[in-house]
Amino acid sequence: MQSTPHAPPGDPEHAGRVGPPTSSMPSAPPAAEPGPREEPEEPRGCLYALSQPPLMLFLAVIGTLLGLCGVHDLLL
Repeated sequence: MQSTPHAPPGDPEHAGRVGPPTSSMPSAPPAAEPGPREEPEEPRGCLYALSQPPLMLFLAVIGTLLGLCGVHDLLL
């Protein structure tokens, strides 16, 4: 038995064929545009997370409060 492409419903030209129509199949993949290639990002570790400004501000405030509590306990 010979395998042939499918015919779209109601298409008299391809009546009786099995498989997708050959005219709608792409002939070649689209060519990639030349340009700068993006390097894959390296995983960032703990030091990167600790260096973020909002976290540094939060840690500075907590450190200041702990320091003030320590000085208060020593002096009183």
